[in-house]
Amino acid sequence: MRQYNPSKRILVTGGAGFLGSHLCDRLIEAGHDVLCVDNFFTGTKRNIEHLLGHPQFELMRHDVTFPLYVEVDEIFNLACPASPIHYQHDPVQTTKTSVHGAINMLGLAKRVRAKILQASTSEVYGDPEIHPQVEQYWGRVNPIGIRSCYDEGKRCAETLFFDYHRQHKLRIKVARIFNTYGPRMHTNDGRVVSNFIVQALRGQDITIYGDGNQTRSFCYVDDLIEAMLRLMGTGDDFPGPVNIGNPGEYSMLELAQKVIELSGSRSKLVRMPLPADDPKQRRPDISLAQDKLGGWTPKTQLDEGLAKTIAYFDQLLSSSSGAKAD
Repeated sequence: MRQYNPSKRILVTGGAGFLGSHLCDRLIEAGHDVLCVDNFFTGTKRNIEHLLGHPQFELMRHDVTFPLYVEVDEIFNLACPASPIHYQHDPVQTTKTSVHGAINMLGLAKRVRAKILQASTSEVYGDPEIHPQVEQYWGRVNPIGIRSCYDEGKRCAETLFFDYHRQHKLRIKVARIFNTYGPRMHTNDGRVVSNFIVQALRGQDITIYGDGNQTRSFCYVDDLIEAMLRLMGTGDDFPGPVNIGNPGEYSMLELAQKVIELSGSRSKLVRMPLPADDPKQRRPDISLAQDKLGGWTPKTQLDEGLAKTIAYFDQLLSSSSGAKAD
């Protein structure tokens, strides 16, 4: 595998978000000049405030649904609200962010001849009929449901990336990201890890949707970012898509119990109806990633990652500013 060049000017869209801010950290550590672009719909300056004075870091407020004219060597396109609460708040804008954002970033990449990575999602598989999910699976997605703005927006973005690759010989990378967690998640993003942790730390009832037997696979953010960097460093003959996630599979009941134990909470479980189109199973087959990304495999066990994430939220909720965060 080719070595990642540590002397490039790199654009990260959605760079003040959960994943984007961790990516900016790693790129700065590797010696890159980083241009972080965010419209702060879900991103927050708190996530990147420690970088604001760094000479190799630049922050720009910008919405990717509008064209951007900058000179860069590589682009990581992460801009899009990723949690149901946020992407369903303005579903039309969510679709625009995925589709118009992809068109604008691909146009930029074409103009400056930059390599570009798309942060796609396991949601392209919908409520899958095969388990675990492999890259060759086309998915089972409702095109008119409440989740469709995100699911179909990301699917269309993948289409655009591969059409630019075929039509314009653009150097692309497509990463299908499975559930990821860690510090800098929103306190109110509606995702299961942050929901359970915040409820447990506040002593509230923990909300279980449906019977709690639906499963997810949880990848710690450090492992995810490492895989993204390795993917960007692969040769031009491997555009992806490639699954990035942790193949460990846990039911919602198992996750809730782990959070209660690790946080020392006395929270009780309460059941609510299952949201529409909520997938019953989610687990990545990461054979391709292990083969193409230099033997990459997630290293952080769930208990270890949850402990770090709980510590982050505990500090955030305990601080006077954190109580009002997000």
